[in-house]
Amino acid sequence: MAFKLINPSTFGRPRGYSNGVLASPGGALLFIAGQIAWNERQEIVSTDFVEQFAQALTNVVAVVREAGGTPEQIARLVIYVTDKREYRARQHEVGERWRALVGRHFPAMALVEVKGLLEDEAKVEIEGIAVL
Repeated sequence: MAFKLINPSTFGRPRGYSNGVLASPGGALLFIAGQIAWNERQEIVSTDFVEQFAQALTNVVAVVREAGGTPEQIARLVIYVTDKREYRARQHEVGERWRALVGRHFPAMALVEVKGLLEDEAKVEIEGIAVL
């Protein structure tokens, strides 16, 4: 499965995402349910935003790996946060965790601030699509 990142030059250089991802035919789509910062006991790992982001992303990657894929096959993510100001303030730390888990692969992404998530303690939820 080959990906081509689509970033029109007229948009300027995206930071930490791609504007589009073109996947060549022949792959299977993996739809990844919203993942929060749960550990194997279904407990939120921390009240810290960056720790929650890292665990939610770890869970997304685990779903992809369980399906036989790699993080580089993630085509799209939607990141839901309960406080976009906290995300912005800690963007550098979030980026470090991203690179540790996914490397320099930046799929098409959206960040959405929400009033709340199903689990009251959750600050981040990540859902996505991978092409395997």
